[in-house]
Amino acid sequence: MKPLVLLLVTFTVALLFFRIQEGIYNFNLSARIAMSMLLLFTALGHFLFTEGMAMMIPDFIPFKKELVYATAIIEILAAFALHIAQLRVITAWLLILFFILIIPANIKAAIESINYQNGTYTGKGVNYLWFRIPLQFLYITWVYLSAIRTELFNA
Repeated sequence: MKPLVLLLVTFTVALLFFRIQEGIYNFNLSARIAMSMLLLFTALGHFLFTEGMAMMIPDFIPFKKELVYATAIIEILAAFALHIAQLRVITAWLLILFFILIIPANIKAAIESINYQNGTYTGKGVNYLWFRIPLQFLYITWVYLSAIRTELFNA
């Protein structure tokens, strides 16, 4: 829930900032700034809650902690690459792939009631998927519309 709130608040603030500063609503840039903030926020979680996030990774995947750190670095790099014109589209496609690839971790966490912040099995359970899975698709759509199909929301 926190990442979603951060995404929406950052988007709104950036949108209003560009409206006041430049006289236009820059939807695409505001959306990319908001996604970058979300990625930096979630990357921080990978460093703070490594044990719990490692528990979310399916059992057949080795080097769980290393993968948690690697995905944090990927999120940090993507947060910046979304703002480099030459890298924007490839970064967006890779982020979409990334968002799809982490769905199994979210499913495992829900099925096993993993609380990634505490590293325990006291999480929200399967009902959480009714929120989490649509949220993943929101992130995918967000990245697609703000970094790939930018013509849809030109100011």
